[in-house]
Amino acid sequence: MTAVEAAAAHIERAFLLACAWDVAVRKPGNVSLHSGGHGMQAQTFLDSAAVAAPALCRAGARVGERIEAAMAATWERVGCNTNLGILLLCAPLAAAAERLTETQQRPDSKKQDLTPAVTPADLRAALAQVLAGLDRDDAAAAFRAIVRANPGGLGHSDEQDVRAAPSVTLREAMALAAPRDRLARQYRDGFGELFDIGLAALGGSGRQALAAPAGAAAAQAAAVQRVYLAWLGSGKDSHLVRKHGHAVAQVVLREAQGWAARQAAGVVLDADAAFTGWDEALKQAGLNPGSSADLTVATLMAALLTGPVPAAEGGTERD
Repeated sequence: MTAVEAAAAHIERAFLLACAWDVAVRKPGNVSLHSGGHGMQAQTFLDSAAVAAPALCRAGARVGERIEAAMAATWERVGCNTNLGILLLCAPLAAAAERLTETQQRPDSKKQDLTPAVTPADLRAALAQVLAGLDRDDAAAAFRAIVRANPGGLGHSDEQDVRAAPSVTLREAMALAAPRDRLARQYRDGFGELFDIGLAALGGSGRQALAAPAGAAAAQAAAVQRVYLAWLGSGKDSHLVRKHGHAVAQVVLREAQGWAARQAAGVVLDADAAFTGWDEALKQAGLNPGSSADLTVATLMAALLTGPVPAAEGGTERD
């Protein structure tokens, strides 16, 4: 296996592990191995990740191509939208990581570093380059993926509606949607929140937990929950706003802030029956903070791209 091939495998594994953690850990309102919800089960999300990964991480593909092909593979496998937000966020991450691999390889180098050391600053700079290079074809492909996924509360837009051919680049289209959609805001703002909120919440201890073997499952769960609550407590969840309005999203935001404070004070959330109760109450009310979950996945993928990835036998990945 060449260094470039190994790096491509590293990117795909980072995506798969991030998606596996997404459902392995209880994140209130979201489907997990602990609790299904919204008419779905965790295995559907794992199946979606497995079939989407090759297209999302395909070497040389443009961001729009990655999104559209991964959504097509997902739809063919599970017949519903489980991962549109994840794909929109993780496609630029995969492209940025690939760009870093290319720039770090030297034709005359004999060093066989299969997972080159990449810092968050490196990834952030590469993301800026990827986003600057997005064009109308990327927008058209992403639009087709969004229409196919038909996410809840999609609605219509007076400017650059996804059902029409775009006249701007994908980043420009996302900038138009940014005031009402936190995922789109990442494209507009260079994924700044991913680093300043997501990775900041994870911290060094969270990174160490994610890189640990299966015996550190409790610490890994705590790290994932800390990231999720940071997203949910720092801004009204876009998916909740679209489907249920600002007032409902604000209530959930405040509840997340309360739980984040308890966790910071040393409470083990999975040991608290009230935390489980909050999860079930959100699901019974049909409240799914999906945007915060998508941003959590992207954060975990970024962390794995800029740090060690557990060995395959670590127990986090699921078939």
